[in-house]
Amino acid sequence: MKTDKTDILTMLRNSEDYVSGQQLCDRFGVTRTAVWKVINQLKEEGYLIESVPHRGYRLAGGPADILSQSEIASRLATKWAGRTLYYYDETGSTNTDAKRLAEEGAPHGTVVVADIQTAGKGRRGRAWQTLSGTALSFTLMIRPSFPPDKASMLTLVIALSVAEAAEKAAGIRASIKWPNDIVMNRRKLCGILTEMTVTPETDEIQYVVMGVGINVNNADPQEFLEEMRDRTTSLRIESGRQIDRAALLNEVLLRFEANYEIFLETLDLSGLRENYQSRLQGVGGEVRVLDPAGEYTGISQGINDRGELLVVKENGESARVYAGEVSVRGLYGYV
Repeated sequence: MKTDKTDILTMLRNSEDYVSGQQLCDRFGVTRTAVWKVINQLKEEGYLIESVPHRGYRLAGGPADILSQSEIASRLATKWAGRTLYYYDETGSTNTDAKRLAEEGAPHGTVVVADIQTAGKGRRGRAWQTLSGTALSFTLMIRPSFPPDKASMLTLVIALSVAEAAEKAAGIRASIKWPNDIVMNRRKLCGILTEMTVTPETDEIQYVVMGVGINVNNADPQEFLEEMRDRTTSLRIESGRQIDRAALLNEVLLRFEANYEIFLETLDLSGLRENYQSRLQGVGGEVRVLDPAGEYTGISQGINDRGELLVVKENGESARVYAGEVSVRGLYGYV
């Protein structure tokens, strides 16, 4: 039987004391030599593992940030999100990968993660590229049983989950620019792209993919595209310290599981609306609605239970803005 590095790392991480070599051998049905080889591989990757004769091994620390299949899997404390996991050092788009895997039969909760993403996609076809060691780029694929007209609200559910997790990681308040951009100090931290595939004959959802790109360990604004530097930030820039991306991913998925469960109770945002609204940028302020059918200016009134942005136009007419191809901007800037 091949020794699974993830299993050994997980056992060391979850133990408060030393784990003997014999315990590892018995648990995974392998030889001491096989265990020794895995321990050395982990040390080469930067993990601090103490080895004491007659006591065994203890995980004393590790790199401030490492993204790998084993590291992510050993961090997961979720019930179903990420339990089927695909990690790539480099890929074009995690959304594209997740859709391919979904078509091949991947289960609900499958997560695709990449260190480098070379052809990521944003809304309206915008490119989203990431550098090694800087971003958390992942896609969560789910197979909901509710009608397609409810799916647009999922982008607000994942946005709230990311905002909560980012805030915990950085210790700084995270806001949301409707419907799903995560903001810190009025600069964009994260973009989200949700895509759905429906069976035409039955009008049933086959799967939904939610692609998330969080600027995590960018240390310098110069690392961002020139046209985005004045309105983009990272968790490291805001907090002044390096962030563990694997731990952050686990936190996002945990928050999503909890928020998704609340959403499923009513199939609307009534149970999450207060939390989401408390983070929503621009409530009570002037916004510009960039609707292909015609742009207009108004006052943001927050969201309703369907996640639509409520806007009172200059002429006093009330409008409900649907989270689709419509964008909303602050009247004098990004937010």
